[in-house]
Amino acid sequence: MRNIAVFSMLLAASVAGSGAIAASMDPVDVGPDVYKKVFENEKVRVFEVTFKPGGKIGMHSHPDHFAYAITDGSLKITNESGKTMDANVKAGDVMWINAESHKAENAGAGEVKLLVTELKGSKTKAKKAPAKPATK
Repeated sequence: MRNIAVFSMLLAASVAGSGAIAASMDPVDVGPDVYKKVFENEKVRVFEVTFKPGGKIGMHSHPDHFAYAITDGSLKITNESGKTMDANVKAGDVMWINAESHKAENAGAGEVKLLVTELKGSKTKAKKAPAKPATK
């Protein structure tokens, strides 16, 4: 039987409104070389996520979601307040992450592949992108 590791990230972000992720914080927009959408319907969005050795993705947002590890690997996940979690996963592990904004990087020597499933309409919502300051 495969081991299942469940990790909870602190500081779930919630906002009022529709719950849609602002385009500038959508993982597909922030890291198109890392996140590839493979399925979407009214309940979920599913991504194949590939971190090459040394690969990174900038700050982005998710509603409640879980990640299934396809390969072994090590990720460093940092939320918007700067709290870092080291996720050392084995193929078959599952990580649960409450809605939040975070960035991530491959902290290991090999490629890391995950299947990430976002739950639409979940109770907690991802934070919208902060307003950009006006330019002169």
